[in-house]
Amino acid sequence: MNDRITISIVTHNSRHIFDVLDNLKLELGLESIYDIHIFDNASEQEYINQLELYGSFITMHKSEENKGFGYGHNQILKMVDTQYAVIFNPDVLLTKEALDKLLQRIEAEPLAAVCPKVLNSDGTTQYLVRQKLDVFDYMLRFVPFQSVKKLFDKRLRYYECRDLPDDQTSYIKMGSGCFMVIDIDKFKQIGGFDERFFMYFEDNDLCLSFGKAGYKILYTPFETVTHLYEKGAHKNKKLFKIFMQSMIKFFNKWGWRFF
Repeated sequence: MNDRITISIVTHNSRHIFDVLDNLKLELGLESIYDIHIFDNASEQEYINQLELYGSFITMHKSEENKGFGYGHNQILKMVDTQYAVIFNPDVLLTKEALDKLLQRIEAEPLAAVCPKVLNSDGTTQYLVRQKLDVFDYMLRFVPFQSVKKLFDKRLRYYECRDLPDDQTSYIKMGSGCFMVIDIDKFKQIGGFDERFFMYFEDNDLCLSFGKAGYKILYTPFETVTHLYEKGAHKNKKLFKIFMQSMIKFFNKWGWRFF
């Protein structure tokens, strides 16, 4: 096992990836301890050609079939020989300083994962940490009427963990798969991502599996990343269908909780 750090990014015609790679190139430079692996899930050839222009700055892995987010990360993390990896969405921006500090946190104690505070591009917080999941709260987020959401604001605050302190770290049950630093050995011990989840819920499932194995996940408000979040399942019927399929798989696996 070597002392380098794997950055694992899974793409499928992801429109922000070039901004992400340009940001990483600016922050990390051409010589760093971080190895950037791109697993491409059957993107268009023009898109792949553009990725390949980054040359030795990235290591490309190409699949002729799109088998999903978790599958792509599993393939990368099976190949590498590093102790730690970063599960990194193709729509996340960050600084090297934040990345280095997140790495220091997972090196300091026996954690399965470390999750940063996630921001929107305007600097506001994306509330992506979860302590529990139920069908009602999940579906409430899709309701387009703010008046309805206001009726359940207290529930949503609890569901979205909006009261996590900003002046100290916290142990959490579930963090967002848009960005997390993980211990690869612990990841492999629980079997990695469950590939039955093509997209959505695979990060919640992973975190619950870490917890079931007795491992801890740390949330830190001191390090932040920017997530160019598009809420695809809210806008796209095909993605909403995938979301619903994954939700059913998740609750079938972990038990149904409606309210």
